[in-house]
Amino acid sequence: MKTNTSSKPVALITGASSGMGKDFALRLISEGYEVYGAARRTDKMNDIKAAGGRVLALDVSDDNAMLAAVQQIIEEQGRIDVLINNAGYGQYGALEDVPLAEGRRQMETNLFGAARLVQLCLPHMREQRYGRIINISSIGGKLATPLGGWYHTSKYALEGYSDALRNEVRPFGIAVVVIEPGGVESEWAGIASEQAGRYSADGAYAGLVQSFGKLQATARQAPAKVISDLIVKALKAKHPKARYHGGFMAAPLLFLRWILSDRMFDRLISKAMQG
Repeated sequence: MKTNTSSKPVALITGASSGMGKDFALRLISEGYEVYGAARRTDKMNDIKAAGGRVLALDVSDDNAMLAAVQQIIEEQGRIDVLINNAGYGQYGALEDVPLAEGRRQMETNLFGAARLVQLCLPHMREQRYGRIINISSIGGKLATPLGGWYHTSKYALEGYSDALRNEVRPFGIAVVVIEPGGVESEWAGIASEQAGRYSADGAYAGLVQSFGKLQATARQAPAKVISDLIVKALKAKHPKARYHGGFMAAPLLFLRWILSDRMFDRLISKAMQG
């Protein structure tokens, strides 16, 4: 039985235990949303609880957990207005070295988990003739660098998935938005560097791993608020854009990818990786 306990718009945010996801949750609470922050590490979300949000234990590779999460929201609120698919990580390492099982796990988390939550939320959004689905991609969904093959594959796929979805659900009053962050403060860089070293630090691609580690150690990172501002902008817009980007180097790199030939862009990337 559906019960509508609040007049606030209802948002589900995955990957809310740290970084951008946590910032999204706290920001939307302050903007007047009924927020459900979802992640595996619920012990990391006490500040979301303290701010008035609700916490869900959720692994986006666990179908039963996703079913239960959406069912709980519908039972408690009677609707769901916003889905922010933020859960994800960077599986790094040379494509020759990374086991295919790890590539599949990357796709399961970064793509299929998001797609499954969309399937579960869409019937409720269609019924109410309104919804916002925000998929957190990356500038790495528009350009690729060495060692990040599986990560880039997942984000390129999310971009294409979002384009198809956007045109399918528009007639029902549902908007699909892609957010493409550049460098942003989070745990992402540390995990990506650790994964690259785990699989490729001692083999034929050791030099790339060393260069990648140096780049990550010296790269500037924008505060998560930069991306939260884009989220709020997309939610407040009557007709949001299909894509927004922000964060360190997002605009210049996307511009260079657009204007340069493949060969020229490859040279740029190679030069950057050589230090």
